[in-house]
Amino acid sequence: MQRQLAASLLTTLALALAACSPAPAPKDTRAPTVPTGVTATAGSARTVHVMWSAAADDRAVTGYAVYRDGRKVKDLPATTLMTDVVGLAPATRHHFAVRARDAAGNVSPPSADVTAITLPAAAEDRMPPTAPTALRVTPDGSRAATLRWSPARDDTRVTAYDVYRADTRVHTVPGTTTTARLTGLRPGTAYAFTVRARDAAENSSPDSAPADLTTAPSPGAPPNTAPGDLTATAAKGEITLTWTPPETGAPVTRHELHLDGRFATTIIWGTAPPPGRATYTFPVQDPPGTRYVVTLRAQLPDGTWGDFSAPRTVVVR
Repeated sequence: MQRQLAASLLTTLALALAACSPAPAPKDTRAPTVPTGVTATAGSARTVHVMWSAAADDRAVTGYAVYRDGRKVKDLPATTLMTDVVGLAPATRHHFAVRARDAAGNVSPPSADVTAITLPAAAEDRMPPTAPTALRVTPDGSRAATLRWSPARDDTRVTAYDVYRADTRVHTVPGTTTTARLTGLRPGTAYAFTVRARDAAENSSPDSAPADLTTAPSPGAPPNTAPGDLTATAAKGEITLTWTPPETGAPVTRHELHLDGRFATTIIWGTAPPPGRATYTFPVQDPPGTRYVVTLRAQLPDGTWGDFSAPRTVVVR
């Protein structure tokens, strides 16, 4: 009798636990949306630059596949919305499309097909274009901006302009275009953009002078507290920074220096920071040609750290 009672209790408990167990999550069978805004631009006789706008998914897009003439040539993470397809033949027409995928393996239909023709092969060319000039940036709300510049010159011709943000290429336009619209920016953030010209032999110009932009903050967000007008100058074995500390209502006695996005040191002025623009020089032991992306942020009166400055790229001498 006791055994029967125990068995009955166990059965009842099992049924109760089963009733309380959460139902399994429904299987994800919905594919991401089709990537839009696909463009393909020939940058040289053997390279085409492909860009697109992000797709959407009911859970999350995890990657993109790029197709050339119906054959997949690139698998990329969801954070990447541009790529170079290389190793092409000169003066050849190619068709490109992009598909999005999610974590369950669902794949979107292919995007609209776009066409690009690689440039004709040219005689050996080792002379880069001149740097673009008069770069300026105009905000478009808090998440987009438009860049404009004066054209570069080349002994053959400029075939593309590459837009860089903190030394990372984020956009490419044909050499006949001197404007670029950038999206996906963050509100209340300081940015610095530069542009390089490129010719058919893949020679790139020096960077243009940077153009800074601080996007508008989100409604109700505090004003930006980034140091302003940062410059970075390299001399043999050292780098010198100058900047304008932010207005915080109190003297700014500490700044954090970051190199390539990583903390490097804290700059401490003590109780009497210098009036006006600040200057700081630090030694470097890296070989000439090493590139750094430099940013600063100030310690605010409440002890927290403020917004990062617009970045500056500096090359060790």
